[in-house]
Amino acid sequence: MPRAPGGSTAPTWARPCGPSAASVRVDVTNDLPEVTTVHWHGHELPAAMDGGPHQEIAPGASWHPSWRIDQPAATTWYHPHPHGATADQVVRGMAGMFILDDDASRALDLPDEYGVDDVPVIVQDQAFDGDGQFRRAEHPLSPVGHLGDTVLANGTIGGYHEVTTDRIRLRLLNASPSRVYDFGLDDGRQFALVGTDGGLLSAPHRTDSVRLSPGERAEIVVALEPGERVVLRSTSPDLGTDPWTGRFAGGDDRFDVLQLRASDELTPSPELPDQLAGTPGLDPDDAVATRQFRFSGVSINDRRMDMDRIDETVLADTTELWEIETSDGAPHNMHVHGARFTVLDAGGGRPGPELSGWKDTVYLAPSTTTRILVHFAAHADPDLPFMIHCHLLRHEDRGMMLQFVILEPGQEPGRPPAAHQHEHADRDTDR
Repeated sequence: MPRAPGGSTAPTWARPCGPSAASVRVDVTNDLPEVTTVHWHGHELPAAMDGGPHQEIAPGASWHPSWRIDQPAATTWYHPHPHGATADQVVRGMAGMFILDDDASRALDLPDEYGVDDVPVIVQDQAFDGDGQFRRAEHPLSPVGHLGDTVLANGTIGGYHEVTTDRIRLRLLNASPSRVYDFGLDDGRQFALVGTDGGLLSAPHRTDSVRLSPGERAEIVVALEPGERVVLRSTSPDLGTDPWTGRFAGGDDRFDVLQLRASDELTPSPELPDQLAGTPGLDPDDAVATRQFRFSGVSINDRRMDMDRIDETVLADTTELWEIETSDGAPHNMHVHGARFTVLDAGGGRPGPELSGWKDTVYLAPSTTTRILVHFAAHADPDLPFMIHCHLLRHEDRGMMLQFVILEPGQEPGRPPAAHQHEHADRDTDR
C-alpha cells in the first residue's frame, strides 16, 4: 500500500463489527500545544462519544471514548473538530480511516485483504513552506478556503501501490478541508462503485468517475491486466458554479493521486456479485417532520454557530425530511453527525446511483435545493448536541454550523454544557 511517512495521515484499520467484537474503545492523547477534539465521522454513537466541539481534549490530556458498533459495514474516518480551528488542524494532516465490517459484507466476493487488494486512499491537498512544512493556502478570492497545490495519498506525494490481484478495492476518502475531487482513471476505463459514505450500495455501479466533496467516501473496484500501470487521477470537478467562482474554488484543477502498478502475474479475483446490500428503505411517508435549511455565506438559516444554543430537536429512532437550499453562489456541502440519510433529489433532479445508498455528507451545488431523508439513531441526550455543518472547513470555522439534540418522547431540550475539556491525562474521562 502507499507509504505514509510522518504518520498523521496514515490509515487506521479497525474491524470491530461481528458477534465477538461489537464494541470499540479508542484511547486519545493530545500531544499538541493546543486544545483539540477527535470526531468519529460517519459513526452512529452517543453524543458524549462523538468528538465534536464539546468534547475538548486539553494539551497533555487523554480521552477514552467507547461505543457499540450498530450500523452496516462502511468506510468511516476521524478528524479534529475544535470550534473555530478545525481547518487549521486538518491542514496540518490529521485524518485517519476506520473500516467497519459485518457478517454480511464478509460473505460477499469483494476484495477484502487489507493492504493487498483492499486499500485505503486518504486524499489531502497540501501546500508547503520553505522548510517543507504544511501551510495554509487561501487565495483572497477563494470562496472555499485552503486549496493546496500538491495532493498526498496516505501522506505520500507521487505514491504507488503494487497490485498483485486482478481486481483491487480502493477506499477513497476526501480528507481535504475545502477541495472537491472528481476521481477517475487516466485511461478513462470504467470501474465498479460498490460503496459510499454509509456502506455498500445495493448493486455495483459501473462508471468512469466519482465526485467527492470534503468528508465523502467511495469504495471502488478496479480491474487490471498483468504488467500495466494505471493512474488514479482527479479531473476538473463540475461544481455547478459560474466559471469565475469555479476557478477560485478549484474547479479547473487536475491532479494525479496514486499509481497502480500491476505485477506481471496477477492472482485471479472472483467476479463481483450482482447484489451487495439491501436498499436503505426510507420512505418519505414515514417522515415525522419536515425542516428547511438555507446555506448562505457562513450561516445556516441566518444563524451562526453558538456553542450555548440548541438550534433543533429531533426524536430518537425517527425519520425526517430535510430540504437544504443554497443561495449565495458558492459551493457548500452538508454533514450530519450521529445520523445517516438518503438523497431524494439533488438540485431538482433524481439522484444517480452514486447517491442511492446511505450517506452522511452530500455536496450542495450553488442555487439549488437538495432533499434528504434523515434517520436518527436511538441515542437520546437532551443536553449534549450533535452538529449539522458545512464540511468546507473554513465555512464551518466561521459559523456555518448548527446544533441539535436527540430526545425521547416527552423530553425537553436542556442546555449544552461548557466545552467538556479532558484536563488530566491520568484520569479516565469516559461517559
